[in-house]
Amino acid sequence: MKQGIAIGLDIGGTNCAFGLVDEQGRIIARDNLPTASCAQAEELVKALSTKIKALAKEAGSPAIQGIGVGAPNGNYYSGCIEFAPNLHWEGIIPIAEYFKKHLSCEASLTNDANAAAYGEMLFGAAKGMKDFLFITLGTGLGSGIVANGEMIYGHDGMAGEIGHTILFPDGRPCGCGRKGCLETYCSASGLVRTYREKAGSAFRAEMDAEYIFEKAKAGDALALESFSFTGEWLGFALANSVAYTSPEAIFLFGGLARAEEYIFAPTRQSFEKNLMKIYKHKIKILPSGLKPGDAAILGAASLIWKKSMQN
Repeated sequence: MKQGIAIGLDIGGTNCAFGLVDEQGRIIARDNLPTASCAQAEELVKALSTKIKALAKEAGSPAIQGIGVGAPNGNYYSGCIEFAPNLHWEGIIPIAEYFKKHLSCEASLTNDANAAAYGEMLFGAAKGMKDFLFITLGTGLGSGIVANGEMIYGHDGMAGEIGHTILFPDGRPCGCGRKGCLETYCSASGLVRTYREKAGSAFRAEMDAEYIFEKAKAGDALALESFSFTGEWLGFALANSVAYTSPEAIFLFGGLARAEEYIFAPTRQSFEKNLMKIYKHKIKILPSGLKPGDAAILGAASLIWKKSMQN
């Protein structure tokens, strides 16, 4: 192999998944390491770097152009993970600097949703688009905002948190410490909370988002109502978000998005209903073009390939 590769790494609360990605978005090889396998962040970086070098050697020792890292609370400007609630390290962790030290290559970091948005732009359904929103519907609601072909980071690197805009003042408690945030209603966990409220004493712990999806497919009224409620308020929130950047499209990704029309239909209906007239019928709500198992790695690697294209 003559051309170089970029490393894409996704740091999650349980697992770190990484892969070698070429400039066409092909994942040549991949591996993983449990996040809790090392007590200290730099120890984990050192262990990951060793595995990455071994993986590159097995693949024919292609030149490593750099490593892109997607992580919760990852700050693009500082290269640090800042006070991530679901990681066992505390405070501000200079992850990018650690990788530069142990891999001797360029290292770039952003939060996981922004990384996936980059992947959508370079290798997914947003190819050729300069203005779009990327929404991840998992345990929470993450987002990446691309305007004029660039990710919106704000002055401190922490912009784009659509999931933490308040939908209902004094509503459901959120992990961020506030109440009524969008992600407490419009996410996989939000769907479960809605179903639990509707089911009352009949709710059981095993009734997760997948269970509700199966019940909806079987025509269960409470499940259908829960999806309808979730989509209605997601569409409402997205209609408000459009006013900031006027995107060409909004991409939905993640476990809840795989419920297909059970979530897309009510979201699109509410979205069009709540749009200003100047935006109506101009903006598509689409499923992501990235494979679920590849998105995190491709997105992180895209940090490196996008910089390469700009140089």
